[in-house]
Amino acid sequence: MKEAQLIKAAKKNDPKALDQLFRDSYPIVYGYLIKTTLNEQTARDLTQETFLKALNKINSFNAQSKFSTWLISIATNLHKDELRKRKRERPESDNPVASSDSNVEKSVLEREAFGKVSEIIKKLPDAKRRVFILKHYYHYSYEEISRIENCPIGTVRSRLHDCINKIRLEMEVEE
Repeated sequence: MKEAQLIKAAKKNDPKALDQLFRDSYPIVYGYLIKTTLNEQTARDLTQETFLKALNKINSFNAQSKFSTWLISIATNLHKDELRKRKRERPESDNPVASSDSNVEKSVLEREAFGKVSEIIKKLPDAKRRVFILKHYYHYSYEEISRIENCPIGTVRSRLHDCINKIRLEMEVEE
C-alpha cells in the first residue's frame, strides 16, 4: 500500500496500516533523535513518546507533508519540551549509536560519518543543530524545516548558514 492509502486506513483504525506506517517511519524518527539529542536513552524515550502522540493524533494529520515530516515535527516539539525541562542536556557518550534495526555495515558507516563532525555538532546550540541535521542528514527543504521548527524560512537559512560557518572554521582549525 502507498503511504496515502496507509494513512487513510490508519485513520479508520486499521491496526495493520498504522503498524506499517510506524515501522516505515521508526528508523527515520529514531535516527533523527539520536543525532539531535546525542543520547541513546533520551532518543528511545522521545521516539516512543512521538509514536504515542502520533497514535493519539492520527486523525489530525492533514497530509500536507509526508508522514515522516509530521512525525519529525512531533519529535522536535517533544525534544524542545525535554530541553526546557532540563535546561541543557549533556551527551551520555561520545559515540551515538545508529538505528539498531539497521544492518551492521550501515550502522558503522553512519557512526563513522557522523563521528567526523559530531564534536563540532555537539557544540552547536540545539536549534541550530536540529536545522543542520534536518537539512544535511534528512534532506528536508527549507519550507519543511520551517514548518518543523515553527519559525520563518529566513531563520532556518540563518541558522543553517551559522552552522556551516562554525563547522568550516572548526574543521580548518583541526587541519
